[in-house]
Amino acid sequence: MATKLWDKGFEPDKMIEEYTVGNDRELDMRLARYDVQGSLAHIAMLETIGLLTAGELEKLTAGLKEIAAEIEAGRFEIEPGTEDVHSQVELMLTRRLGDAGKKIHSGRSRNDQVLVDLKLFLRDELRQTAEAVKTVFDRLQTLSEQYKEILMPGYTHLQIAMPSSFGLWFGAYAETLVDDMRLIAAAWHIANQNPLGSAAGYGSSFPLDREMTTRLLGFEALHYNVVAAQMSRGKSERTAANAIAAVAATIGRLAMDICLFMSQNFGFVSLPDNLTTGSSIMPHKKNPDVFEIMRGRCNRLQSVPNEIALLTANLPVGYHRDMQLLKDILFPATTEIKRTLSMCDFMLAHLKVNTDILDERKYDYLFTVEDVNRLVLAGVPFREAYKQVGMAVQRGEYHPTREVHHTHEGSIGNLCTAQIRRKMERVMSEFE
Repeated sequence: MATKLWDKGFEPDKMIEEYTVGNDRELDMRLARYDVQGSLAHIAMLETIGLLTAGELEKLTAGLKEIAAEIEAGRFEIEPGTEDVHSQVELMLTRRLGDAGKKIHSGRSRNDQVLVDLKLFLRDELRQTAEAVKTVFDRLQTLSEQYKEILMPGYTHLQIAMPSSFGLWFGAYAETLVDDMRLIAAAWHIANQNPLGSAAGYGSSFPLDREMTTRLLGFEALHYNVVAAQMSRGKSERTAANAIAAVAATIGRLAMDICLFMSQNFGFVSLPDNLTTGSSIMPHKKNPDVFEIMRGRCNRLQSVPNEIALLTANLPVGYHRDMQLLKDILFPATTEIKRTLSMCDFMLAHLKVNTDILDERKYDYLFTVEDVNRLVLAGVPFREAYKQVGMAVQRGEYHPTREVHHTHEGSIGNLCTAQIRRKMERVMSEFE
């Protein structure tokens, strides 16, 4: 029977073990590659401070790389009776290498071991999320340029307001994703700090070389204070969750727009039949189910930071078992946001734009501000111009010129696509 890292010669009640472990073994499978990565750096450091011989380091390194290959090939599993991924890796090494396998835990606690795994995991997940956001950003910018000449109604209070354009609409979501990307980058920087060597949260009497493991693991900095390193459990997850929620808020709002604009009352955009669903009794229905589900998933993702906040609220300094549940909250969210971004890009690639929306007379009033401004530019005082157009509307005599002349930065006639792209590129450079 497998033993536990904290084994003291007795077994806990089976019911207690099942309740406290829960589905942690399944979640830990996503940390397996990072656990091996952290252990490789740790043993390399242990050899330099004399806690491993050169021969032991060579054997352990080969053993860990063998396990890493099994993980990548999908042959690694956490055995029944083995508590977690850390126990499984150490168990496999001990079976294959004997007592040398038991030495990899020197100078390390399961607390800083799981922290390293989580930091490496979050660092990768956030980078992958950033790349998925960039893909959607590129798609939106392409559509913005493609349809920059096509006008559409702009709304305030869901009442027709002023002329907008598809270029402006697509471009708005592209630039909003730049702001979301800044939050992803901030979360990535917070995750990209090395907690290894903080042990249970109070350091170690071994002369650990924490700068060495920072270099080997590619972290940009140390979590210097060992208590602060332990306190980053929960903080890193909460920051990552906030970044994910920000992206979800943007994508969810875009999904809502598309659901609205696909309705026959708007008719601004459409999808191919094979990307919509029908009704069991209404043969004419072509429903935007993908975007409705996307909206719902994005709304759920926005609840994740609050779950983490409530789980970690008012916890005193030091490690607490509550923190194990953070994986159960955050891990599914990291998968969901990437899946949602991929689906969003796919659907946007097939979105069809109605190029003749403003031909309908019901949109005439969109141009009232344009005509007021035209009179002002011709020398009429603004209040007088406003009154002239307003009275024409009241008398039912208003006939728009349907001309739009916007030239300032970020307007219909000057989308600043290249400038927005440079903003995104500056943020993306932080991940290098």
